[in-house]
Amino acid sequence: MEDVLQTLGVALGLAALAGLNLYLTVFAAGLAIHFSWVALPASLQSLHVLGDPWVIVVAGILYFLEFWADKVPWIDSANDSVHTIIRPIGGALLAVLALGDAHPTVKVVAALLAGGVTLSAHAAKAGARLVANTSPEPISNIGLSLGEDAVVLGGLTLVAWYPIVALIVTVAAIVVIWVVLPKLMRSVRATSWLAWRKLNEPAEGGDDDNIFRKIPGPCELLLRRAHATTEGFTVAVPCISGGGPRLPRNVFGWLIRFEGGRLFFVGPRRFGPIVVEIGLEGRDILRESRFLSERLLISGPSTTNVFLFERGHRVLCDRLADALKPLPAVEPELIP
Repeated sequence: MEDVLQTLGVALGLAALAGLNLYLTVFAAGLAIHFSWVALPASLQSLHVLGDPWVIVVAGILYFLEFWADKVPWIDSANDSVHTIIRPIGGALLAVLALGDAHPTVKVVAALLAGGVTLSAHAAKAGARLVANTSPEPISNIGLSLGEDAVVLGGLTLVAWYPIVALIVTVAAIVVIWVVLPKLMRSVRATSWLAWRKLNEPAEGGDDDNIFRKIPGPCELLLRRAHATTEGFTVAVPCISGGGPRLPRNVFGWLIRFEGGRLFFVGPRRFGPIVVEIGLEGRDILRESRFLSERLLISGPSTTNVFLFERGHRVLCDRLADALKPLPAVEPELIP
């Protein structure tokens, strides 16, 4: 039983590390085997092929190229896109190789599991990189890349000397990834959309600076159900939520204000649509420009709601900030 767990730890451990950096995983493992830094047990003798000089040279060249591409903003995301297929295939092959002479059925099941593990690790890596690219400075990309390389080398050490521990760590890491993956994918979607709009839109918003637009039927229906009133709307603009009290990040929706002054964010998500009222009393309304977006901040003493708009729509955000200022109090008319 222990031998089975150790083999499984090596197979899935290599697959997970391949999701971070396939070429470094093969290159470092090949060097360790070629120079006898590790002694492979009888059940893992099939991994000796990684120590072949040709395998080491090819993996080393590919790692060298990826090492530099991985440090440049947006080039790293393009590289991750290319490797969305390559890494899971490579991780599955490494897992099958680790199983040696196992039954074909076991190999097929292991390949499917290992491919899923590699794809999960790759998705987490690629998503984190894409989010990091919202900052124009390259330091975060370099730090993430070096950190990933360190994780790969540390993970290989764990796989080589403590494969059962590596199995436990791999399973725990995959569970964590799948817990945070929905939020990460929302962030990836929002970042990708903002980047695409920045590349394909003019510098200023033009006709899109109108702060009252036709509200989609599902959004109005959600809002009317949550707040039953016949009031009309004075503000209706599409945006992306940037966080705040009871307001999840990176949800595509609409910022809508009733004639009476109440402001809502409506997000018609497929699973769990949201309707959140945004308080305006005693809060400042600010606009700031970021690398990929214009941000509208509704800030109070202890909380801040953030809403993201396409980069270059500065005029829209300025008009919106003016429109969201508290309505003047109506003084009662004195009857003589």
